[in-house]
Amino acid sequence: MVTYIIAEPCVDVMDKACVEECPVDCIYEGGRSLYIQPDECVDCGACEPVCPVEAIFYEDDVPDEWDPYVSANADFFDELGSPGGASKVGKTDFDPPFIKQLPPMNEDED
Repeated sequence: MVTYIIAEPCVDVMDKACVEECPVDCIYEGGRSLYIQPDECVDCGACEPVCPVEAIFYEDDVPDEWDPYVSANADFFDELGSPGGASKVGKTDFDPPFIKQLPPMNEDED
């Protein structure tokens, strides 16, 4: 199954414009990033153009340097599964190890 993936530009940013745009409530909030539940996503693509940091890619189009985000997105749902809606779950403090070990990112440099 091919779905949308949220990559590095979202880490430590989490703008959530995509969450508001998602008609099926399949974008979940972890501690440092957002994640798209592949079984709940209907591949409508509504999230992609509204992302202000251009972090959302169709799985086959994820840039090579961000390929680890494909498995990190899947890993996020290993325990969570498919709860049937992110708003039911709310924010979690969980991130897959790959995301958790990243240094602080995407902070505005004043």
